[in-house]
Amino acid sequence: MKIAMVGSGYVGLVTGACLAELGHEVVCVDRDGEKIARLQRGEIPIFEPGLGELVQKNEAAGRLTFTTALPAALEDARAVFIAVGTPSRNGDGHADMSFVHAVAREIGAHVQTDLVVVTKSTVPVGTGDHVARLVEEGGTNHRVSVVSNPEFLREGAAIGDFMNPDRVVIGAEDDFGREVMREIYAPLAEAGKPLLFVSRRSSEMVKYAANAFLATKIGFINEMADLCERVGADIQDVSRGIGMDERIGSRFLQAGPGYGGSCFPKDTLALLKTAEDNDSPARIVEAVVRANDARKRAMGRKVIEALGGPEFARGKTVALLGLTFKPDTDDMRDSPAIAIAQTLHDAGVAVRGFDPEGMEQAAPLLPYVDMCADGYAAMDGADAAVVVTEWSVFRALDLDRAKALLTTPVLVDLRNIFDPAALRAAGWQYQSIGRA
Repeated sequence: MKIAMVGSGYVGLVTGACLAELGHEVVCVDRDGEKIARLQRGEIPIFEPGLGELVQKNEAAGRLTFTTALPAALEDARAVFIAVGTPSRNGDGHADMSFVHAVAREIGAHVQTDLVVVTKSTVPVGTGDHVARLVEEGGTNHRVSVVSNPEFLREGAAIGDFMNPDRVVIGAEDDFGREVMREIYAPLAEAGKPLLFVSRRSSEMVKYAANAFLATKIGFINEMADLCERVGADIQDVSRGIGMDERIGSRFLQAGPGYGGSCFPKDTLALLKTAEDNDSPARIVEAVVRANDARKRAMGRKVIEALGGPEFARGKTVALLGLTFKPDTDDMRDSPAIAIAQTLHDAGVAVRGFDPEGMEQAAPLLPYVDMCADGYAAMDGADAAVVVTEWSVFRALDLDRAKALLTTPVLVDLRNIFDPAALRAAGWQYQSIGRA
């Protein structure tokens, strides 16, 4: 089947490459001519493990192409996916739907055959209805079905998530839409992956509800971590103990400096606005958002206390190991490192940083951070090291070398990647999360 994918950012590029891997003919469309030119040269504009190889393989097979021309991409296409950004709108937290609406209008003006329009972008409940109206305003005589198909791709594991999903959620209002979506995802269904067909509005709600629930798990375990520190319990033991309960599950129960990235921050805010607009308060989600914002700054204060408190921290130097919001991505959006670095900077602490993939993206966001060539360079002459992102390269640190480079052997582990007893036995002043 020929499929047009509008948007060649993270979601669009991963989804397009994976659909091509399933055997479809996919044309990725983007208005950014420079990005399309880079993709046509084989350059991948984002870091995602395995994505470069997947794109190259399917380009070589002729199943994946790139263009700036939507009308050409729609020729003979049976489905067009809208995979453009829906960032938080400045000032009010609502999802900015301007890109989605613009694409819907352009699709409506160039429909050339019976077509299924698929909203892959994360959109507020009811967006599908509006997209359908915008497409219809183009005056087409062809049959058009608007379908919701939210993505559940984890950055750093996106290809695996697409090819081996927990479920594929499809919100369709007619048989035409359902039939085309069944055909698109037939290879996954034949491999035993469940396709969940629901109403369009239910599908849109599933995405927000899922992300809000996962954000709540993170907020909850972080609060339990703080309590564990006070009462002498170990949050990792607690996490394992409750995660083994099938009703709870172990995923997203790792204590840390708070959530970030492209999804949880904006999606929780958008859900709150939807709840507010419909006079249905989401108090739990509201509390999670507040707690997560406070947590990031609190982690900066934790580092300051490890330096001896505000009086002694001023003038000292800290090495931040990891800057992206999670490993195996170059995404800096709402990364805890931003708030942590700002808190340290505000306290008069000099900050150095290193990240295996996120240096280019981090530099403009953290102009007061001295970006270093590697973790050891960041620690050379610093007064403390802080693990912010759990990249495997930091798990494999030569701790003897690191200790020799630091002026004082202070290590604040915000991801609990090291063993406290071993570190303290080796002479480290070691602090972690939720462990006495």
